[in-house]
Amino acid sequence: MSKPKVALKMPIVKEMEPGTYFWCACGESKSQPFCDGSHKGTDFRPVVEKIESSKKVAWCGCKHSGNKPFCDGTHSKV
Repeated sequence: MSKPKVALKMPIVKEMEPGTYFWCACGESKSQPFCDGSHKGTDFRPVVEKIESSKKVAWCGCKHSGNKPFCDGTHSKV
């Protein structure tokens, strides 16, 4: 499988409302951290994350987290 493009070397912190979100796993989306379909024709698929209640989320921006779709600090090593 291909390696994702590093979109940002930092988390993308957002206040999120309940709902289903599609996190970009390829790093090519113009709508980071969310999927815009840019992965078409690749091995990548978005990660589906269901948020049950309003909360602040640190989405992974580097796309290499061991806790996808959330930031685990890996961006400091890529």
